[in-house]
Amino acid sequence: MPPAKKRTRSYDAAKIRTAVRSQFVNVRDVVLALEPERLELPTRLGGWTVRELAAHVTMGLGAVTRFLAMPEPPAREVALLDWPFATASAAAQVDEAVRAYAAQELDELYARTLAGFDEALPEVTAGRLTPTRFGAMTLDDFLVTRTVELIVHTDDLNDALPDADIPYDRQALAACTRLLADALAVKAPGGAVEVRVPPFAVVQCVQGPRHTRGTPPNVVETDPLTWIRLATGRTDWETVLDAARVSASGERADLAELLPVMS
Repeated sequence: MPPAKKRTRSYDAAKIRTAVRSQFVNVRDVVLALEPERLELPTRLGGWTVRELAAHVTMGLGAVTRFLAMPEPPAREVALLDWPFATASAAAQVDEAVRAYAAQELDELYARTLAGFDEALPEVTAGRLTPTRFGAMTLDDFLVTRTVELIVHTDDLNDALPDADIPYDRQALAACTRLLADALAVKAPGGAVEVRVPPFAVVQCVQGPRHTRGTPPNVVETDPLTWIRLATGRTDWETVLDAARVSASGERADLAELLPVMS
């Protein structure tokens, strides 16, 4: 696991909590209006149907409630920027749990998940630690990871249901973009390449000559959703280059070998 940077980007805890809830509601409102046959459509996530993906979204938010019901850990074990590199280890467990969740009625599942979240959060004090699948984290850091779960899977649902048009909460989209950009900088530390994802993130990465002023010699620029798809393996470098969804200038501005950041 690449070491997390010593100086981590800060997030406004209140805004993140609001954004997480908002994005969950965005998904709920569309999913619960789908006709039964559309819930059985395939998604780009292996063998998961829309129903299974929709159920998985509740697992991501429901984890907050489940973990807060456990005893508070004595010390933090996982930093925010460790999380993107740890997620792949849980893939088999998640897939098994999704099948069980998808067997439930989605309206009841979404209602129970949101009610649990709303009841658990007001009681939480600043600095609260929570257990997670990967070790103890601060609750505020864990909630930032929920923006990644929610935004990425919102995009998965929009891919499977092109006319659904589930909206992206701006604050959740920003946090997701920034965390994945910062993870790239951890994975490939350096200052030779500047990666720009306007309007949310700019990071420097890749070993080599570091620029100090003016336009850097190696620049990669793309939009937030394209970046998120690249960072999570939903698309690949050559595809987005060919589609002109990313611009890359400079001899070092090829991120193909560094992507995805998490999977």
